[in-house]
Order: sequence, then C-alpha cells, then structure tokens
Amino acid sequence: MKKLLLTITLMASGYFANAQQYALFGTKTMFDAFENVAQKSFTLDSSRKFSSNFFLPYFGVNAANVGDAEYVVRKLTQQGVNDTRTLPIGTGAINHLYENSNIYVATFRLFKSYKYHKEIGLSWQIRSDVNLDYTNETLAIFDSYSRFKSDTQLDGIFNTRGYQQSYHQFSFTYRENYNKRLAFGVKASLLSGILYNKLDIRNSNLYIDNSINALAIRLDGTYASNFSDTDEINKNTFLPNFKNPGLSLSFGTNYTTKKGLYLMANIKDLGFIWWRSGTQKATVNQSKLLTEINSESSNNNQEIRDIFLLSQQSEKFLAATNAKFDAYVSKQYGFYKPALIVSKNLFYKGGDIAFVNTITHQNISASVTPLYNFNHIFMIGIQGKYQTPNFELFGGTDNLFSTFNQARGIYNSNADIGSGPNGASVYMGVGIKFGNIVNHPQFSDVMPGINDQQEGSFFKNLFSIFKRK
Repeated sequence: MKKLLLTITLMASGYFANAQQYALFGTKTMFDAFENVAQKSFTLDSSRKFSSNFFLPYFGVNAANVGDAEYVVRKLTQQGVNDTRTLPIGTGAINHLYENSNIYVATFRLFKSYKYHKEIGLSWQIRSDVNLDYTNETLAIFDSYSRFKSDTQLDGIFNTRGYQQSYHQFSFTYRENYNKRLAFGVKASLLSGILYNKLDIRNSNLYIDNSINALAIRLDGTYASNFSDTDEINKNTFLPNFKNPGLSLSFGTNYTTKKGLYLMANIKDLGFIWWRSGTQKATVNQSKLLTEINSESSNNNQEIRDIFLLSQQSEKFLAATNAKFDAYVSKQYGFYKPALIVSKNLFYKGGDIAFVNTITHQNISASVTPLYNFNHIFMIGIQGKYQTPNFELFGGTDNLFSTFNQARGIYNSNADIGSGPNGASVYMGVGIKFGNIVNHPQFSDVMPGINDQQEGSFFKNLFSIFKRK
C-alpha cells in the first residue's frame, strides 16, 4: 500500500531537479540569444563568425518544495529517512513541489549578414517541467498507518494534483534588427516527448477498521501517462525517437530607448506534444477494501494498483508545453546594471519576479538576484561570469541558501541543517566562437551579406502585408 502510493506520487512529480537563469538575460551570451530570441550574441569587429558549446556543459536545474512537509522532505533527502511524526495531519494542508530544468546538449550559431545583423542558430535541448500539489497525509501514509484515526472516515486526505512532462527540443532560431533600436526574433522547435504523467485526485477518503484489521480506500480522479509501470522506463526511453511528436514556437522583441533603457518581451515555448506511444488514460471513481493491512504482502499493493490499472484505456492526447511570457527592463550605469524581470507561465501555475544586480569589471561580472516565486518562495541567486567577444564561461545558482544547506545536509546526513522551503539550484555554461572575425565593412573586403543585393529584411517584408499600398 505505502509503496504503491509513493510510486504514484513520484510518477506524478518526476525527479526533484525551475531554472530560468535570469542573471543571464541581457548578457549577449549564447544562452541569452537562444532563450530570448531577439537578442544578438555577435559583436562587430570582435566576434568570430560561428559559436557553439561543443557538447560542453550548458544547463540549469532548480527545484523547490514549500509547505508543512518541508522538514519531512529535508529528512528524506538529507538522511534518507521518511519520518512524519512531526507532520500535522487532519488539516487538509497542501504542499507545493515545482521544477523546470533546461539542458542544452548541443548548440550552433552563425553570423549570417551584416545588413540587419542577422543571426541563425540551431540547438538541441532536453527540458522538464513539474508542478505538484500534495497533502500532508500523502506523505504520512508512507510512514505509518498508526497516526490516522481508526473507525472514522477521513475525507480528502489523498487529494493530489500535478503533472510532469519531459521532452527533447530541436530548434531553429532567427533574429534581425528592424532598425537601429528595434529587433525581432523567432524560434521554431520540433519536439520529441520522453515522459508524461498527470494525476488529478479530486476526492478521496480512507476508513481504517482495526477490529477486522482492514481499511477501505476510495479515489475519484483521473490519471494519464505514456507508461503503465516504471519498469517500462529504460535508457531507450530517453533517446529522441519522435514517437510522441510536438511543435512549439517562441517569438520576441527588444527595443532600446534614446535614454538607454533596454526593453525586452518574449513568448516562449508556445506549443504542444501529441502523446500517442504507449499512452494510457484512466478515470476512477471506486472504493477498495484491503484486509491484513499490517502485512507487507504484494497482494495489497496490487489491489491498490488495480484501481488505476483496471480502469486504464489506450488513448492518445495532446498536452501543452509550459509556455511563458517574459518582460525585461534594464539600464547600464557605468559598471552597474540593474534589471527587472517578470516571468509568468501561460497554461500552468507559477511565475517569478526577479531583480538582477550586476557589477562588471572588464571581462568579469558578478550578479546578485533577489527572486520571488509565485509559489510563495523567496530566493537569492548569485552568478559569476567571464565573457570576451569569443568566449563565455558562467556559473551560478538561483537559490543560494537552500542549495548550500541542502548540499551540507546531504554531506553530513543531517536534516537539522537548513530551514524553510526545500530547494536546490545550479547552472553553468561554456561557449566558444570560431571562424573569421565579423569585421565592419569598412575594415573588410568580405562581409556576410554586404554584397548580397537581393537580401532584404524578413520582418520588414512580413510586416509590409499590413501596410497600405
């Protein structure tokens, strides 16, 4: 019973692993250019024509958990013990777990044309999103039945709602200047789904009858997944095969005012995945009576599993990607640049407000970022970056104190290290430019696009359809 419920929860939540890396916005790194599609990453007279990460690390992972179960989760992750004796039950309190990881496996970008400063990029990413609301009782039942009242019907104690979706993303990006102050960009992506789970238990109740050593459990909700059992997951599951294909589109713009205020806005990853390989959907509304509840027999676990498994039907379905809207504003004051960022999920819960403070000296910069997540989590991020026109190296965290305490707690196997919401975050990246230098035309006989008389502006031509002839 306990193992089964834990499996269901983990299947809905995925792995602890939300990474926006806001301190990289407005930096003209490759990450900035691929994520904020109107941003440029090449500098005339200094940068070389091509850039790539050459399969070097270019990733960000971040997770957080907030609610009454913070200490229980801390003890589980730092000591490997599920001890819910301090966890209040019977209150219906909800905990929140969220995750959003982004790994750039390979990137390639080229400076296409001096005219309109055109850049083209190709990238392969692996992305994952998790958002889960779960009750205190969902954790407590994994520990012991003894804390639950017997001979009393307990309602709503397993109400859980969440999803997990991971996929490969193969993208083509294009950006250009519309004029000296305004730029546009677009990113078109082909997706290949990896894993999907969505669990929505709307009503539930539990009745423990000690006189006959039995319990009755009732679940009312839905479950969808692209696998029936975790045993089906193997290394081949994580290879791109397009059995679950999808599409997404990102588009954005940036504008610099005459007073040097830099404005940027993006719609990111607006799309869907058609889950059709091995997909199952189940709608349940039934009760199950289990006897000999003190026994760890596999029969009891299987009876609980049957509530879902016997209701499953093979069914294809569409799932939206975790699209976001970002707005960014910044201004340079000598060596100091402040920036304000607002990011909001469009289809799912969640979002952030971040205030990035960056100090730069020559090629080295350091950033401190206070951040408020809409799941009621306050974080402090730091970042260090070394960047030249042809090389970039950066690393940081969006959640400094929680990451430090989590690492220290795991190292010492001590759950008493740290307090408040659980969390961990780390990101880093290496990018290299190579090839010929993209000189300004007055310094070079050969310049991409300078002698191409037929080449025009993609966005000027696109917007011209709205002009009156």
